[in-house]
Amino acid sequence: MDVDKLLAAISPEIYQNMLTAVETGRWPDGKPVTDEQRDHTQQMVILYQSKHNHQPQHFTVGTDGELVMKSKQELKRQYKEDQTIISVPQNDS
Repeated sequence: MDVDKLLAAISPEIYQNMLTAVETGRWPDGKPVTDEQRDHTQQMVILYQSKHNHQPQHFTVGTDGELVMKSKQELKRQYKEDQTIISVPQNDS
């Protein structure tokens, strides 16, 4: 099967379900992920991230194909910035 066609068929919701399955060892319906499913799903998650991950988080694959590993200081700074954006009140006047 053509990898690009396969990746194009994966919606963000499907990607999130696969990522959760890899992280938790369970599918959304609660069934356990087999070793073979985990291996294949991990490969699909990495491929999907390599094509669509324009804002890579810690220990993910960026669109350049490189593994992103942020330092603790970078993660704290990013978290602070995210919290500031969320907590800024909006004036509708």
